[in-house]
Amino acid sequence: MATQQTPPPHSAKTDSFDNWIESIRHLSKSISSKMNNSLRQIDDINMRVRLLSFNAQIQAAKAGDAGRTFAVVANEIGNLSTNTAQVAEGLAEETKHDITQLSEISDRLDSVVRGGRLVDLALTNIDLIDRNLYERSCDVRWWATDASAVNALSSPGTDSSRHACDRLGVILNAYTVYYDIVLCDLNGTVIANGRSGKYKSIGMNVAANEWFRKARTSASGDDFGFETVHASPLVQGQHILAYSCGVRRDGQPNGELIGVLGILFNWEALAQTIVHRTPLSQSEKEVSRVCIIDPSGTILADSKNAILKDRVNISHLESFILQGKGFTIAEDHGIPTLFAIANAPGYETYSTGWHSLIIQTLGT
Repeated sequence: MATQQTPPPHSAKTDSFDNWIESIRHLSKSISSKMNNSLRQIDDINMRVRLLSFNAQIQAAKAGDAGRTFAVVANEIGNLSTNTAQVAEGLAEETKHDITQLSEISDRLDSVVRGGRLVDLALTNIDLIDRNLYERSCDVRWWATDASAVNALSSPGTDSSRHACDRLGVILNAYTVYYDIVLCDLNGTVIANGRSGKYKSIGMNVAANEWFRKARTSASGDDFGFETVHASPLVQGQHILAYSCGVRRDGQPNGELIGVLGILFNWEALAQTIVHRTPLSQSEKEVSRVCIIDPSGTILADSKNAILKDRVNISHLESFILQGKGFTIAEDHGIPTLFAIANAPGYETYSTGWHSLIIQTLGT
């Protein structure tokens, strides 16, 4: 039975990096707070010393000649207070600069670690999808050689069609990742399907569908057709990926083309599971959006459940798309946002050519 894989949790190493960065940020804030408290205390002490110096100078003046020496001391105390205030101001300015730098370094380090981790998660997501969908391209080429499909197209009739329906139903019972399998003649009319009791597609015409056209013009049984995510009337409007292969006489790869087999993959069961189970903490999930997008930016899978209803502007991600993966921080509706992207790496001979994207709001 076909299975679907989900990403592993992120490593303890990543957690420790996050903890270190948070410790640096906390330490920076703590040093800044303590320094500010100490400087305020120095200001308070200096204020009292100046007041005492001022009062002492007044009393010395009242004492006349007898108070001259005391006046000199009082004046020096005032000078010392002034010098102390200047040193404190200089210290405040210098430490403010250093603490600001420490905070900026902490933020940059956080961005690098956070961005790198999100890129890795994005790559894991799209790699899982490529690996899973590679199997779909193999399934359709194998099942297109099934004797029941060949017979139903070579000798069309009620009995051969019913037998093909039964046989396709047996396959579907073992491969639960599919909504249905449909068998079409060369005109695009569905003559059999595996779940005929649930989906009334027999008699429908799919000649206009991309997956049918590609298989209809294929050169051999080694080729397969594909149509990206779409809502299909064959399965009551549910989102599918369609894979197809030409059915050829006697089931031979280079035999005469006599029809087309289409398999209708349950896209959301795979993709939505992957994006929703991306290993982010609950607080991260609240500020993150996990997507699978095509090269135009159309959303094919989405943790916000907006499949085919939204589009991502990927113009500022083009350089990372060329590199294969990467991240950037940009303004999104005036809010600093981290965009992490990874291209489909491909598996064996197959690649969707899609991109995995994680969008995470910063500073909230």
